[in-house]
Amino acid sequence: MKKAIILLGCPESPSQTPLAIYATQKLTGIGYQVTVASTPSAKKLLEVSDPKEHYVQNKTDIESCLDGLEEGDYDFLLGFVAKDAAVSYFVTFYHILNTQSLALVFHRDQEKLEHFENAVRESTQADITSARAYHNPTPLRVRLDRALDKLIDPEPNKQDKKDNVDEPEKNPKLDEQEDS
Repeated sequence: MKKAIILLGCPESPSQTPLAIYATQKLTGIGYQVTVASTPSAKKLLEVSDPKEHYVQNKTDIESCLDGLEEGDYDFLLGFVAKDAAVSYFVTFYHILNTQSLALVFHRDQEKLEHFENAVRESTQADITSARAYHNPTPLRVRLDRALDKLIDPEPNKQDKKDNVDEPEKNPKLDEQEDS
């Protein structure tokens, strides 16, 4: 079975915990054994949100996970990036694991969002998906679904390619600033 690791930093954004559970469920559904490596506070929120471990069975402290991490331990890295520290963790795990990786970048402030995207882009070859999100997880969930669809089927059929040539997907509802 393929193995995936999800990185969770400071759980300041209310969107992070439900999206982590959602991402775990999605990755499990496509055949990954998922481990969530997180800060102690993010781990506590997962434990309260999923007390019977229906979705998140494997949880570990991000620091202790990092201590024993080796290339080949995981087949996929998904990092939740909403702070500078999260960028650092993602980049570190990325370079140790040397595996297919996705940075899920989010913040309520557009400038910080772009800063985190650029920091990941400058330090890795990872895929990046991002959205302005804080309270409302929907814009980020939609983008996560699209990114995971590419993971499942990296070569969409020719008709899809023809229809989407050089035109980024835009959905005005998803790109609006949310109310905080």
